[in-house]
Amino acid sequence: MNVKYVLKLNGCILLFDAVAMLLPVMVALYYQESSGVAFAPAILLAIGIGLPLFLLKPKKRELYAREALVTVSVAWFVMSLIGGLPFYFSHEIPSFIDCFFETASGFTTTGATILTDVEALSRCMLFWRSFTHWIGGMGVLVFVMAIASLAGGNNMHLIRAESPGPKVEKILPKANTNSKLLYGMYIGLTFLQVVFLLFGDMPFFDAVTTAFGTAGTGGFGIKNTSMAEYSTYIQAVVTAFMLLFSINFNMYFFIIAKRFSAVWKDEELRLFFGIVAVAVVCIVINNRGMFDSVGSAVHHTAFTVASIISTSGFTTVDFNAWPEFSKTILVVLMFVGACAGSTGGGIKVSRILIMLKSLKKEFTALVHPKSIKTIHMNGKRIDDETTRRATSFMICYIGIFVLSMIIIAFDNMSLETNLTAVAATLNNVGPGLSAVGPTGNYAGFSPLSKLVLTFDMICGRLELFPVMILLLPQTWKKY
Repeated sequence: MNVKYVLKLNGCILLFDAVAMLLPVMVALYYQESSGVAFAPAILLAIGIGLPLFLLKPKKRELYAREALVTVSVAWFVMSLIGGLPFYFSHEIPSFIDCFFETASGFTTTGATILTDVEALSRCMLFWRSFTHWIGGMGVLVFVMAIASLAGGNNMHLIRAESPGPKVEKILPKANTNSKLLYGMYIGLTFLQVVFLLFGDMPFFDAVTTAFGTAGTGGFGIKNTSMAEYSTYIQAVVTAFMLLFSINFNMYFFIIAKRFSAVWKDEELRLFFGIVAVAVVCIVINNRGMFDSVGSAVHHTAFTVASIISTSGFTTVDFNAWPEFSKTILVVLMFVGACAGSTGGGIKVSRILIMLKSLKKEFTALVHPKSIKTIHMNGKRIDDETTRRATSFMICYIGIFVLSMIIIAFDNMSLETNLTAVAATLNNVGPGLSAVGPTGNYAGFSPLSKLVLTFDMICGRLELFPVMILLLPQTWKKY
């Protein structure tokens, strides 16, 4: 393990964290809020730790897969710890564990909150809270690589460690060029959403923070009622963009390159929208009587389905009051999640597709033992390594899920609360059911349970392996 180089890269991340916190300071100056002073010690601490680390001169600058995984996982824990300091120093969130939970929820684009009154926060803190979503959505290391070369020709290891999905493919030959293209599309879509929201007479501050939360599919709102107070038009815009940020960003490259057939033939994309359509129809039929009209039922159901499957977590209605059938569908959608290569969480539609194809292959082998069948997706053969990694992911996923359930059960919450709390954090959704539903929060959990759920959020965002590798003794052996 090239520890010095890992520390150097994390120093770069801390410096980026310090620069990012300058934006909410500017917001505090604009609104003349004294709480903006709380960012100063956090920035100085980030620079004080980050600069010496960044100035380290390791003998070797090679970045292998092991270093990339460790760098990414350590960076996300460090970012969450440092990023939570402004909330703590300002006393707007008194408990440091709560600050860590809230900030990790932001960076991992989960949207779970311990706040009982969101509107009590100052605007600079609300901005920082939403901005963490936007930073974490595409990945902080992807952003840093877009503006600087961190690891010579081995940057792709960092992208693979931080990007969601069973397999990460390069759109363009160079990793740095890929990063610039991804963030270019990310910024463009975010700006486009802000424009659409402003057309709906949404205040500029609200539009920007909402776009941050949508782009990162995080769902931190600046109102206690999330999106319920806004107009039908604004809710419809957010619905559309939650889905747009839930699909593989490669699709936007294909559209720009006028390769429309590649978009249409994408199996994951078709399955994703198929799941959305079926879920909306089933829930509308099931809870039609809870709304004034069919149009209203379709509108709020589409918003909720888009919010849950994209793992955004915005709400317009209290779906905790929906019939059990509808709530069950929503819980299933929490696990399914968005597409690979998007900003969404969950298991990912492509991984589910691979496992279904693998299962079909095994059933075929039982009936025809001598047949040789390979798995294909989008006309390309899925190699055995990708299938193996998908299976390993699910085994690890189930293990973390069960262990987390057992630990937080000591808080004596209901089974529905515990199950959906773990599902909502591990899949980066945010709201669950019962005590952690749309009108609830995670404040009732003990400090230990909050730390477990924070661990789940980071595990879910980084797709388990980068975090779990920290626990292996052989990871830390020198070459």
